[in-house]
Amino acid sequence: MSNAWKAYQEQHQDRFLNEMMDLLRIPSISAKSEHQSDMIRCADAVKQSLLAAGCTRAEVLPTAGYPVVYGERIIDASKPTVLVYGHYDVQPADPLELWHSGPFEPVIKDGKVFARGSADDKGQFYMHVKALEVMDKTNTLCTNIKFLIEGEEEVGSPNLGAFVAANKELLKADVILISDSAMLSMENPSLDTGVRGLSYIEVEVTGANRDLHSGTYGGAVANPITILARMIASCHDENNHITIPGFYDDVVIATDAERALINRAPYNEQAYKDELGLNEVWGEKGYSTYERTGLRPTLEVNGIWGGYTGEGAKTVLPSKAYAKISARLVPNQSSEKITEKLLNYFQSIAPKSVTVKASLHHGGEPYMTPIDSKGYQAASKAIETTFGKTPIPVRGGGSIPICSILERELGIKIVFMGFGLDSDNLHSPNEKYNLENYYKGIETIPYFHKYFAEA
Repeated sequence: MSNAWKAYQEQHQDRFLNEMMDLLRIPSISAKSEHQSDMIRCADAVKQSLLAAGCTRAEVLPTAGYPVVYGERIIDASKPTVLVYGHYDVQPADPLELWHSGPFEPVIKDGKVFARGSADDKGQFYMHVKALEVMDKTNTLCTNIKFLIEGEEEVGSPNLGAFVAANKELLKADVILISDSAMLSMENPSLDTGVRGLSYIEVEVTGANRDLHSGTYGGAVANPITILARMIASCHDENNHITIPGFYDDVVIATDAERALINRAPYNEQAYKDELGLNEVWGEKGYSTYERTGLRPTLEVNGIWGGYTGEGAKTVLPSKAYAKISARLVPNQSSEKITEKLLNYFQSIAPKSVTVKASLHHGGEPYMTPIDSKGYQAASKAIETTFGKTPIPVRGGGSIPICSILERELGIKIVFMGFGLDSDNLHSPNEKYNLENYYKGIETIPYFHKYFAEA
């Protein structure tokens, strides 16, 4: 079985790469309405790829927003069913001037493919499509496989919950398998045991009813940018602890054993700083870097703007300033509760010299998967088979908003089996995906199906 898989993959690996790159060329940006036609085109391309890989059924199904792509290959109703989740939408490519090549013109350099969506999530979900093809063409399928590939993950999956609730029978399965995360490294493979939740808000601060001359009015009228900067700065104390009242109320404090497990992961702080161009790391006092990015909740400014930012100088006192702010949440925290606390905080601390409007963009709940579950054990065994090492369990720092909804509606556990790296520039210019990781994922995924069927 393994020899057949390897032989087929080696024979077709160039085509596997070219097909993935074709998908990367489609600018399926869900956040920008001007890419609506690209989103539809990408959904159809995913459908066609599923049919070509061995699905006997594949459809583009409508939601209240962008469609989902559903596919299935049912070999035997008595065998276990694996539901593969992924997303075909990608983040905006801005700022374009920081890309070394076109974000939707894939370039291979130093064994990596550079393009928006290469690691998040087109390259990763496409591994599952090709793994299906490998198993189908070698007549080694041992589970039923379903695909749920959505088009709104990057904007918070606002319509997927309703779709899942209305299609429980269609999506019925025994486990959900997701590759939308990272591992520590190819030398030290890992499996995420969960992902953080998310609360994402926007704050608008208004001073005067129009932009003003900064010489005539400066010093007499509040500057919204200055006020907003002070408000944001107040969100952390001198120990980088979040100061918003009640923010930590529901946080489950990690045990010493869990902290020790997290910190087993190899970590070279100097290499970490060098790779990011930093002189020093930053974060909540009393916690390691891995703990800060997995065990602990965070609050970050994702964007801030206002006033004149064009070429040259314009001495303006702006009327408005804006910021986009997100909180990453850990188990027991509720995105609804945290969002309410964030909105109330920014409105309550505003001085009378300005007015503040704070509103929700989207959110999602944290999710944990038990390491003693059949799915996790199958994933661990699969990685051990192809990497020669037992993967280290770690908590992922990112968020997949739909996870808790999928488990609630379908009543099954989720397994995270990502093959990306934290250094893949997710959501940043020059996003990349190592070809070694891509091919290793295709090699490993069939073993997951084998071991899950045997469990």
